[in-house]
Amino acid sequence: MSSNESDCPDQGIDRREVLLGGFSLIAAPFLLTGRAFAAEGGAPLPIPPLVDADGSQPVTLTARAGSHAFVPGTQTPTLGYELDYLGPTLRVRRGRSAQIDVVNRTDDQITAHWHGAHVPGTMDGGPQLAFDPGQSWAARFDVHHPAATLWYHSHVHGKTGPQVYHGLAGFLLVEDPAAPNGLPSDYGVNDLPLVVQDRSFDRAGRLVYDTSGMALMGGVLGDTICVNGAVQPVADVPRGLVRLRLLNGSNARFYDFAFADGRRFHQVASDGGLLPAPVARSHIALAPAERAEIVVDFSADTAPVRLVSADIAQGGMMGGGMMGGGGMMGGDARPGGAIEIMTFAPGVSPATGPAILPASLPAPPIDFGAPVRTRDFRLDMHAGSTIGSMFSKLIGNSGAIMGINGNSYDMGRIDAELRAGETELWRISAPMMIHPFHVHGTSFQVVSRGGQRVDPATEGLKDVVVVDGRGAEILVRVDQKADAATPFMLHCHILEHEDAGMMAQFTVA
Repeated sequence: MSSNESDCPDQGIDRREVLLGGFSLIAAPFLLTGRAFAAEGGAPLPIPPLVDADGSQPVTLTARAGSHAFVPGTQTPTLGYELDYLGPTLRVRRGRSAQIDVVNRTDDQITAHWHGAHVPGTMDGGPQLAFDPGQSWAARFDVHHPAATLWYHSHVHGKTGPQVYHGLAGFLLVEDPAAPNGLPSDYGVNDLPLVVQDRSFDRAGRLVYDTSGMALMGGVLGDTICVNGAVQPVADVPRGLVRLRLLNGSNARFYDFAFADGRRFHQVASDGGLLPAPVARSHIALAPAERAEIVVDFSADTAPVRLVSADIAQGGMMGGGMMGGGGMMGGDARPGGAIEIMTFAPGVSPATGPAILPASLPAPPIDFGAPVRTRDFRLDMHAGSTIGSMFSKLIGNSGAIMGINGNSYDMGRIDAELRAGETELWRISAPMMIHPFHVHGTSFQVVSRGGQRVDPATEGLKDVVVVDGRGAEILVRVDQKADAATPFMLHCHILEHEDAGMMAQFTVA
């Protein structure tokens, strides 16, 4: 298989140190105890139905309450778009127009935010576009985005965390017919969408969303891994190249994925689209909302292959000393610990897709030019108050406590005004805790992260960047318009942090 080996080691070590504090993954699971509900894995991997959303007629995406069996015989109240839990995979094609009617059949306000999509503010699905039960929203937008794995989720301010936790999320795939890539593309066979989430259950098997102060502070962590709504499932795969579209759909948990047998694989895409060439890796770290497409070779396998992750929770505060713990199933997030994600069961027949990876891929260009201005954004664990008042709020008082540049989110305040097509350098800092920083309406280039330069050839275009105490720098250019009535957001994608006010908004004129 073809690959780009030269810059992979440095990039991988840099990114991994940001998330792990230098700990290495030993790809062997350890036993974790203390669950309230012993959810056993091993069910077949569910594949979300594939729906083309760019045809001559609009498709309907109905948000509704449902009941889902994460384990056989036990139902739990959930939310979903069209489905009882999560939503269908929507597919659109570059150069065509998406037509999606979002209907609200829940008992609360919702939105549908097209995460990562290059759409105008009026179509972004942010907090200003929340609509009530019984109402609908007609999303109509031209697809300008290159081929990529995006996703959609509800984005109501103050309610994003619980709504996504209970199921209001799904995949949004962009294809580019003008740029064939030679990758596995048989959806559900050798091209698998995998949304990885951590969830907790009570003794009756019902979802539990932790609203305690510490959960707000670090983000909600579950004690059970689910993929596509099934607990540690098993996917039947052909014996050949298989494309895995990984989405970290957890509210707050960070992952560092690897295979238990230590095998290498190739990353072919990140948040914003394809890489210039496949990059060989032995692990890949994803923060909340990040995506990566990888291709795995199962051609020589006759036994099951396990996907695992380091048990790193949120990555820690103040260099890892303040949060502590955060491990799965009540265990410690100790160095070398690993958690089971899912298993792949290669079949007896060979794959019918491509037998080798292409040496190069039709990646979108990364040419932002020189920035015309610089902006600084500080992600604050407290805003407009002292540390002491923050903790007093955590133990019972209400109100937004987090913020950006000292200000908690205010829907009526515009925090930055951009001009379409101009490149800016954004310097993001996070003094107390590692945060995944997301920008709406565009893809950006990561210049540096954790104090080290980043190679765009192995990073690709992004819409989420991990920020630790050493900061990150990104080049941002937004081509879509957004006015004060429907601005774009920038925020931490630990959902409880954005709900608590770690979010700002900007216009593009």
